[in-house]
Amino acid sequence: MGRIVAPVVINNTIKPEYRITCDALVDTGVSYMVLPSAWKNKLGDIETVEQIEVELANQTALCGEICGPVKIQIEGFRPIYTEVLFIDMKPENGIYEPLIGYIVLEQCQAGVDMLGHRLVHIKRMDLKKLFNKVLHSGG
Repeated sequence: MGRIVAPVVINNTIKPEYRITCDALVDTGVSYMVLPSAWKNKLGDIETVEQIEVELANQTALCGEICGPVKIQIEGFRPIYTEVLFIDMKPENGIYEPLIGYIVLEQCQAGVDMLGHRLVHIKRMDLKKLFNKVLHSGG
């Protein structure tokens, strides 16, 4: 399976001069934009919304910190305003690998092209369940 890596800029929404610019791995098995805890200070004084427990693919449990709000812009897609998840990561060969999760992808209307190993723009947001509720409510 191929890897999809995309350039991303994450800004503190209150103090936009605090930012992180990085390449991040697209991982649809992850929900949030996941960043190494070592980078948290790069976003300045950002609010911790909640401490949570996360489970990794190997079933290891870690503590994470949801922080925000932040502005996230994946290159070529519209910016979104959301939260990020900081966890303790170990760099490989001195390099951290941040992750772009499915919530971020959906919000910025990015879809995964598995054959082309790239992100593509999704023209329409999926509201099919909402449509069914509206249709059945008589509205």
